[in-house]
Amino acid sequence: MKNFMMRLLAAKNYNTNLDDVALAILRVFIGLTMAFSHGLGKLPPNEMLIGGVSGMGFPAPELFAWLAALAEFAGGLLLAAGLLTRPAALTVIITMLVAVFGVHAADSFQQKEMALLYLFTALFFLLHGAGRWSLDHFITKKN
Repeated sequence: MKNFMMRLLAAKNYNTNLDDVALAILRVFIGLTMAFSHGLGKLPPNEMLIGGVSGMGFPAPELFAWLAALAEFAGGLLLAAGLLTRPAALTVIITMLVAVFGVHAADSFQQKEMALLYLFTALFFLLHGAGRWSLDHFITKKN
C-alpha cells in the first residue's frame, strides 16, 4: 500500500517510456489542433484578419497577418512533428501573446482561455523541448 501511495503522489513519473508517450501525445495534439483548427483557416489572410492587425497598429498589416497565420499553421505542424520545436513554440508564444493582450484584451477570461492554453503549452515546449519521440531528437541523437 505504501508503494502504491508513493507512486500515486509522485511528482515525477520515473518510467521514461511513459514520459515520452505523454509528451508526444500532448505535442502532437496541440500542434495539429493549432495548425488545423486555427492556422489553416487564416491562410491566406482575409481582409478581416488584415484589418484586425491594422487596427492593433501593426505596420505592414498584410505581412503581420501572414506571419500570424503561418505561426499558427506551420508552427503547429512543426510542433506536432517535433521539428525545430523551440523556434516553432516561440512563434506560437508571440502570436498568442498578441491574441491575449491585443485581440482579446477587453474580452472575458473565457474568450481568452484558448489562446492562454496554447500560450502556456508552447511555453512548456520552449522550455522543455520536444522529447525523445520527435524529429529534433532523431536529428540530434540526444538521449
